[in-house]
Amino acid sequence: MMTRSQQGRTHRLTRPSIAIAAAVAVTAGVVAAAPDAKTAEPTPKLGLVAASTSVTLDSWKEDPGVYLDLGTYLTSENGAFELKVTRKSYKDPVVAQQILRNGKKTTTKALPAGLVKDFSGLPGFAKIAITDAAGKTVLSKTEAFCPNNASGRIRPDAPANSKYPQSCPVNPFTLGSVWGVENGWASNTYAGYYSDPVQLAAGTYTAKISVTKKYRDLFGIANKPQTVKVVVRERSWENEGEGGGEGPAAEPRSAAPKSGASAASASGHEGHGGHGGHGGHEGHGQVADAPAAASAHASHGAPARPEAPAARTTGAAPTFNVGHGPYPPAPPALPWALKKESLQRQAFSAAKVGDRAGQTDGSRQAPGATPNAKRPTGKATVPDVPKPDLRSLPAYGITVSDGYEDVPGKDYLAFSANVWNAGPAKLVVDGFRSPGKELMDAYQYFYDADGKQIGYTPTGTMEWDPRPGHEHWHFTDFASYRLLKADKKETVRSGKEAFCLANTDAVDYTVKNANWHPDNTDLSTACGQENSISVREVLDVGSGDTYTQDLPGQSFDITDLPNGTYYIQVLANPENRLKETNHNNNSALRKVVLGGKKGARTVKVPAHHLVDAN
Repeated sequence: MMTRSQQGRTHRLTRPSIAIAAAVAVTAGVVAAAPDAKTAEPTPKLGLVAASTSVTLDSWKEDPGVYLDLGTYLTSENGAFELKVTRKSYKDPVVAQQILRNGKKTTTKALPAGLVKDFSGLPGFAKIAITDAAGKTVLSKTEAFCPNNASGRIRPDAPANSKYPQSCPVNPFTLGSVWGVENGWASNTYAGYYSDPVQLAAGTYTAKISVTKKYRDLFGIANKPQTVKVVVRERSWENEGEGGGEGPAAEPRSAAPKSGASAASASGHEGHGGHGGHGGHEGHGQVADAPAAASAHASHGAPARPEAPAARTTGAAPTFNVGHGPYPPAPPALPWALKKESLQRQAFSAAKVGDRAGQTDGSRQAPGATPNAKRPTGKATVPDVPKPDLRSLPAYGITVSDGYEDVPGKDYLAFSANVWNAGPAKLVVDGFRSPGKELMDAYQYFYDADGKQIGYTPTGTMEWDPRPGHEHWHFTDFASYRLLKADKKETVRSGKEAFCLANTDAVDYTVKNANWHPDNTDLSTACGQENSISVREVLDVGSGDTYTQDLPGQSFDITDLPNGTYYIQVLANPENRLKETNHNNNSALRKVVLGGKKGARTVKVPAHHLVDAN
């Protein structure tokens, strides 16, 4: 079984570290000089460029398909390209507007109604046509574009860092997002996680990439298609050798989870730890990921398939975790420049994901949030300052399963759950351990407008959770899961009420004081080690914390429940121990309909207003 440290990496884009590399490839197609301030247009000037005239893409026999990472970028000059995407409620459609900034003046431009249907990006933005060596068109498709994709500067006087978030959200119950390409930057147009692989035989092709007419007209983008030579090579693990594909020639794409994964975990996004087998009913419904399964196989003396190195991708995969869960991480998002020649050899020799010298793919292990040096003393006070507002999202990723061979004769209803912070202040909880004690004493802190701590209150305890898939300190009584009958009276309660707090999902980055670049996203460090003497856990404004349906405690025993209608309740702050601005919005319900018979139970999950995601 893989260790927690192997799977518990966060794959965040570190924009400063990729900016130089991106500029190497992209500036060849862009005028480097900054626009004259006197003649600058009030709207950003957008353009499509290709970072390279040729790319080499791999098709793996064990997982056939080619991901069309063609290395084309959307550039923004004369200002940043910024979009605000929101929905008032789950009863309302998603709407988008362009934010135009001219000095201190800010105006908005509504995008056509119905153009943007979710938070994955601008649908049908890029058109791709591929012809074979004989000139025959073998593929024609469009792809969505997430402006928050892997990006880099296109001129040296551009801002050193982008202010925009580093991904487009995948949680089906996202409420608000901000997308943007910083002024003087370029963002990759490859749809990443949102793009399905295509079937192309080994050979040489020509790809023509363009921005579709509706977006050219909407944003004033010149019609300048880019042409890229594409070499497709077929590869197989059988030919990679026992060395795990060390070196630049071996970077298979990370395997995606199979059936039973939730919408969030199916993306391959990383979560806490990993467990390669079932651990009683607590581990029901999980799918062992390939590296973990290989490690488990090796422990019995058989040769194991080596862990897949990081794929060379520039996709829209979120750059921090989406959910605590056992699935392997999404591959880091990288600018195409890092794949080229000397940079390729330098950055990808032994290109395994991890924290090591010279790693520039954003997979460095982030330091955990630092708790106060000492536990608070003096009188506990709850000052009149902004506080967090904890809210629950409706459950999703809902599945049913039996107890497998570990717990025969049992049926379980599993689900993913998220509690998020609508602000306007972040939730900060420190845990302090007395020597020799098993539990930590937990304290919530409060801050003034300048960020100075001015108060605290005791708020329960933290406990060490040794179970595979967790293995960190959990803050107790953070949330509660309950299965309610049709009359909305409780029938089953989950035993899980303790959580490691981390910013796994961007739920609404349009709320007041939302932090577009939250810390405490590296799940391998966010909640301490077994021997920690103190821990700080943080839930930032706009972000939520998802626990996927594959983890211990994310299920109800429904063995003896009759078929019929039920509601999964996710309840934040069930004992009101945490101080927040509003305690009346902590509950979220999701309707489910159980059917089938013992050992073969079924579940139907009706749409939640306009959100039709199970």
